[in-house]
Amino acid sequence: MQVVKFLKLHLKLNSLRKLSFTFFLIISLLLFFSCKKDLVIFDDNTTRIAFGSCGSQNNDLPIFNVITDHNPDLFIFLGDNIYGDTEDMNVLRSKYNQLGSKASYKNMKKNVPIIATWDDHDYGWNDAGKYYKFKEESKEIFLDFFEEPLNSERRNHLGIYHSEIYSINNKKLQIILLDNRTFRSNLKSYNGEVDDDNRYNYSLDYGIINNPDSTLLGEQQWIWLEKELQKTSDIRLICSGTQFGIEYNGYEAWANFPYEQQKLLNLIKSTNANGVMFLTGDVHYAELSKLNEENLYPIYDFTSSGLSSTWDFSTPNSNRIKGPIMENQFGLLTINWEENNPEIIMEVWDVNNTLRFKHSILLSEISF
Repeated sequence: MQVVKFLKLHLKLNSLRKLSFTFFLIISLLLFFSCKKDLVIFDDNTTRIAFGSCGSQNNDLPIFNVITDHNPDLFIFLGDNIYGDTEDMNVLRSKYNQLGSKASYKNMKKNVPIIATWDDHDYGWNDAGKYYKFKEESKEIFLDFFEEPLNSERRNHLGIYHSEIYSINNKKLQIILLDNRTFRSNLKSYNGEVDDDNRYNYSLDYGIINNPDSTLLGEQQWIWLEKELQKTSDIRLICSGTQFGIEYNGYEAWANFPYEQQKLLNLIKSTNANGVMFLTGDVHYAELSKLNEENLYPIYDFTSSGLSSTWDFSTPNSNRIKGPIMENQFGLLTINWEENNPEIIMEVWDVNNTLRFKHSILLSEISF
């Protein structure tokens, strides 16, 4: 009799285990196939978005704990999220895993939703463009690490560009993640373009490409971007691994591709897209640039670069209105939706949790 009871209990426990496993599997699949947008919950009155770039997996990255303490609604990686620089995909994957294993990263991931785009080092090779041989393999490693759902549009087209629109207190916020690697034409070596300008007291790598056939985004991404800018939104954050609003500096930036830079400015005008701002990285310091263009509101380029990387100097930039901040830092963008004319606050906080600069504008200042 005891044996029969034992067998019945054993069967019951096995059934419960199977049921629990099935439930866990269903929940896991729902989360993996769900849209990452659904995991971001914005407050109706105030939106706080942190962002940064250029963090090495070989560093402890304590700044992730500082970011988490600020309790942002979202964190955006803007590229050089690791320093891969390899053609061995096992090495690239292991470097992502090295980042993912850090206590500070785990803390941020647990408490703050994360989205990302890439730049050259996490794409796979320093300053690489469309001819990097392993861009498809690298893309899959990138999307898997950042847990992009299996049904995401990003998995169905070339490159990793993406956009989401969030409805907040009867307003709309659009976040556009550009891919400035997969389609980018080769860079041109520096050829003395600014030799007569004594501000450039360092060795310049790249020149200005005056060929209208050269591209940074590629035809497919340009078509997609035009459709995105035609959508209704109050504020649009265009996220780019390289800086958009700075002047030419001999390193990588949109200024190396003046036809592409002007094309985007013209596209903002032709689509009548209000509220465009750029969030950018790459340079290992923070600054705020303001680009003035005829028949267009001012274009702000808010750069935060240096989650763990640093640089010895900042380059000439006549568009700079704040910064540079050379220590490790992150950017924090706060939008106060309560007012009819929302206030947009741009702050840079360093690794010691010290506010380094702050600049505020009203939405009306970046509207037609």
